[in-house]
Amino acid sequence: MKKLFLFMAILALGVPVYAQSEKRIYTKEEQESACSRELQKQLEAIQDSIDYVNAANALENLDFVLEADQIQFKRGGLAFVSSTTNFISLSDSKAVVQIAPFNGGGPNGVGGITVEGTASNIKMKTEKNGNVFFSMNVMGAGISASVDIWLYKGGNSATVTVNPNFHSNRITLNGRLVPTALSEVFKGSSF
Repeated sequence: MKKLFLFMAILALGVPVYAQSEKRIYTKEEQESACSRELQKQLEAIQDSIDYVNAANALENLDFVLEADQIQFKRGGLAFVSSTTNFISLSDSKAVVQIAPFNGGGPNGVGGITVEGTASNIKMKTEKNGNVFFSMNVMGAGISASVDIWLYKGGNSATVTVNPNFHSNRITLNGRLVPTALSEVFKGSSF
């Protein structure tokens, strides 16, 4: 009861009562580091925007390479692969599909197969959210397939699905889409 009376008296007399609080104080080095991280994030966002514009323009100009670092097979199996030997490219109407999940050998000499063909029925659509959908049919000596590419807004990350016309061995590649001039792929021997 005495404590309650004392508390009421303090409040009535107007004696200030302070609650305990704790505040984190940052050193100059920590403040500079936080500014540096924020600046780095802004620079990465700008670079991602530039990559997206370059990739979208490459699709529109029919002069691109999708360098794949991941392959997903028909039944869901996933393989991480070298982006220098796994790619899909288009230069005007000449398309190349190279899948090389192995380390050397194979019909193309780099661990897989390389097929070339002519692209037709090319379509491109930009969705409201900024994602780009690109499709084409590729016909050639070792390939007859529809190829669908999704370029995601905010960078040059893309997914391509190759759907063969005569069997159901669909394959999906994930990687980055770049203009041909910026590509670093190695093309093996084609059929």
